[in-house]
Amino acid sequence: MKSPDECFNIQEIRDCIDEIDKQVISDLSKRFAYVKAAAKFKNSETNVKAPDRFNSMLQSRRVWAEEVGLNPDVIEKLYRDLVSYFIDEELKHWQSNKKPEESSLENPKSKI
Repeated sequence: MKSPDECFNIQEIRDCIDEIDKQVISDLSKRFAYVKAAAKFKNSETNVKAPDRFNSMLQSRRVWAEEVGLNPDVIEKLYRDLVSYFIDEELKHWQSNKKPEESSLENPKSKI
């Protein structure tokens, strides 16, 4: 792929941006596969949501953004939205893979 300075017209710029975006989306898909796989190592809804991990992850993404000259507020919002969605999906995945006895222990009324 050409560097931005090597592009001779707007179409070359757009083609390169499209290529990058396609790779970003592919990488997000890979990330999501890891998120779903993490569900098998978690034993409660709180562990799935992992609020401390969520907040520390956002802080590290802010630092990474600053290191490469991006606005940390924008990157935090992007990751907050993205990871909130992933957490919701991981929670669905976790709930659908729980053993029946785990469900009844969490909600004793479910046997009534």
